[in-house]
Amino acid sequence: MDFAYSPRVVELREQLWDFMNTHVFPAEERYFAEFSAATVPHHIPAVMDELKAEARSRGLWNLFLPDERFGAGLTNLEYAPLAEITGHSLIAPEAINCSAPDTGNMEVLALFGSPEQQETWLKPLLAGEIRSCVAMTEPDVASSDPTNISTRIEHDGDELIITGRKWWTSGAAHPMARVSLLMGLSDPDAEPHRRHSFVLVPMDADGVRVVRQLQVFGYDDPGAHCEVMFDEVRVPAANLIGERGAAFAIAQARLGPGRIHHCMRVIGTAERALALMCERARTRTAFGKLLAEQGVVQQAIARSRVELEQVRLLCHKAAWLMDTQGTKGARAEIAAIKVAAPQVACDVVDRAIQVHGGAGMSNDLPLARMYAWTRALRILDGPDEVHLQSIARHELRKSAG
Repeated sequence: MDFAYSPRVVELREQLWDFMNTHVFPAEERYFAEFSAATVPHHIPAVMDELKAEARSRGLWNLFLPDERFGAGLTNLEYAPLAEITGHSLIAPEAINCSAPDTGNMEVLALFGSPEQQETWLKPLLAGEIRSCVAMTEPDVASSDPTNISTRIEHDGDELIITGRKWWTSGAAHPMARVSLLMGLSDPDAEPHRRHSFVLVPMDADGVRVVRQLQVFGYDDPGAHCEVMFDEVRVPAANLIGERGAAFAIAQARLGPGRIHHCMRVIGTAERALALMCERARTRTAFGKLLAEQGVVQQAIARSRVELEQVRLLCHKAAWLMDTQGTKGARAEIAAIKVAAPQVACDVVDRAIQVHGGAGMSNDLPLARMYAWTRALRILDGPDEVHLQSIARHELRKSAG
């Protein structure tokens, strides 16, 4: 395994850091001062359009897609250090068109979408002209076991009828949300992993209703996670993605890259928290000496650095395996990094909050919002327990020969 940066990545890192320092970080205060989720769709500040235009002019666009027909053609390993940089700011991923859930949805459409679906939805998503949603989780069932998903997809001639209730539907309150990638029960009598299908549901279709936006630990999230009702929504049968009953196979193809992208970014979030912790320690005096001279603070800083280096290496290994063996070959490592990276990020941000004292809990600093996001990632895209179970099963199979 060789994790050295390619010349192209070296160049893109320099360009991306310049974009972050000259445009993204200076825009954060304005963005969150103007951002409002008081209504659905909620208000996205105009500065985001300015950031997107600047990113496109610099060629910092769709970096996540390895398919050169649609994206930058970077490998997962090449994308990892770039995604980490964007993780330093909650607004950076959208600014370069590399934010969830669009990235995963674009990957699905690139891999499984029909030419018509790609023309209708993938192209405008790649151009940043629209946003999308993913509707999987349901409030009435334990969606950590997706065989429970009960929203119905029924065939009626050349149409599909969708009925059900979803929540944590990522992206649904965004004013540019135009389509939802919905997982539903299409074949109740089939074997458990062939019962569900994915379908594209336009957000303006009759019967689609955004009930409310859900706050994440009290924060209004620009990612716009919502409760959505689908009341006998009719869409063309051609909106089915891939084969009928293929949702589980498609979900694995979607969630593998999506999970590791979250981990790449959250390492960057933790790096920013560590930098803030160090800055505070160097400038704050308590009990007659700088915090940086206090042994307990030094331990918090040192442990954070050690843990971050460990998860970065695991993340890069998982990305390398995805490039060389495919998502299936990297399944155990993807599960492992999905457990490890958010937990480490939680711990690092928590230490940074502790070193800042009361200031760390306030919105004067980004730490509280960062903690809410890193903690949420221990549930998003599958809770820790599901991934740990997957890792354990993998190890038990290996030990059995």
